[in-house]
Amino acid sequence: MAKYSFEFKKQLVSEYLSGRIGGDSLARKYGITRSQLWLWINAYKEFGDEGLKRSRKKEKYSFEKKLFVVELYLSSEISYQDLALQEGITNP
Repeated sequence: MAKYSFEFKKQLVSEYLSGRIGGDSLARKYGITRSQLWLWINAYKEFGDEGLKRSRKKEKYSFEKKLFVVELYLSSEISYQDLALQEGITNP
């Protein structure tokens, strides 16, 4: 079972996007890490509700795709979370 439900993640993302509370305060309020909150926010911005849902399928990536992503990470200044989102990988 997932540690956090879709509904919980959606609630926090919606609360943040409403602009009434900042990320740090929101993370403290619900006892989660800032980095976890930002993963949800960025996933939601990139993929909508699907970015917050737990994937039921086990995605398989070819060796070439994995190598491409690793090389891209090593040759750029992008974070691995942002790179995963850019490449359509919802779980960095």
